[in-house]
Amino acid sequence: MWDFDIFGIDIEQRAYLKKTAIETCINLIGRTISLAEFRFTKDGKKAKSDWDYLLNVRPNTDQSAADFWQDFVYKLLHENEVLVILSDNNDLLIADSFDRIEYAVYPDIFKNVVVKGYEFKRSFEMGEVIHISYNNEKFTRFLDGMFKDYTELFSRMIETNMYANQIRALAGVDGNTPLDDKKRDQLQGFIDKMFNAFRKKAFAIVPQIKGFNYSELVSGDKNNGRSVEELAKLKKDLTSHVAILLGIPTTLVHGDMAEYETAWKAYIKFCIKPLIKKIQDELNAKLIDKDDYMNGERIKIFGVAEMDPLELATAIDKLVASMVYTPNEVRVMLGDEPSTDERLNKHYFTKNYQELDSVEGGENG
Repeated sequence: MWDFDIFGIDIEQRAYLKKTAIETCINLIGRTISLAEFRFTKDGKKAKSDWDYLLNVRPNTDQSAADFWQDFVYKLLHENEVLVILSDNNDLLIADSFDRIEYAVYPDIFKNVVVKGYEFKRSFEMGEVIHISYNNEKFTRFLDGMFKDYTELFSRMIETNMYANQIRALAGVDGNTPLDDKKRDQLQGFIDKMFNAFRKKAFAIVPQIKGFNYSELVSGDKNNGRSVEELAKLKKDLTSHVAILLGIPTTLVHGDMAEYETAWKAYIKFCIKPLIKKIQDELNAKLIDKDDYMNGERIKIFGVAEMDPLELATAIDKLVASMVYTPNEVRVMLGDEPSTDERLNKHYFTKNYQELDSVEGGENG
């Protein structure tokens, strides 16, 4: 009897729990950045550039600009760095893997660059590529460690919930019944069939066999498994941890509409703007020469962090009326190009903002 198999179900590692948390948070950032417009400017005004088409329309033959930048952000956040190379056909390609050789006083070199299974034979210097590091050790460490604990806990809760109302039974064999190898194999096969019948079907019939007794064990608590609400709470908690590490307000990733406007402003300020600054600085360093930069040429990213001018109408009026900004300076802050009308380059003020001693009337008037 000691040779019979004892049935047990292994705890399954549900990798989709990790994937769901990552995809929910990183794709939100990726979709936001995909809305960006990369604009070349000269002294604050839009200028034409050969890079416009690559950055805003078609970076390569297989991707639109929106898809490219969404993949760019995903690679950056998930793997903590991203490398983009310019091929001989003038395509911007995101590297799947590469080896970086670092130097103290010379530019770093990237070797063994692989894109979609193709390995480039040449090496790339730092000045030839677009390379950004996210430098979020907390996020990387969390992905490598904490997900293991969460998936094990989540898997065990699911198994417990699934087997909470499972029928359990005892199979008894008469000890005086001689069992040779053939009979033992037959009995083991019968137990296997019985186990599979109860595991896969809601109802099964077990025939009575002489010398073999079958009896069910009725659990005293049919609801001792974890509830579906607790499973959902665990998934939500894991996603919240990832969102916090990335600077995303948890209300956004969970779809809560309470304080949505406040959460969105915090998301733009603490998550998107720093990321845009990294991308913008790298593009300015690699795509614009130092002399051109000093002469006023810039690459600026619009369409993501700007506020809706209709929502700021009152504030805009106050900024212009108090002589703090000219109308054209306000247009630039809102992501629009400066107007050619010279009147918008002048400062204006209302009578309410005159100096105190210049006001006529009153006791001394």
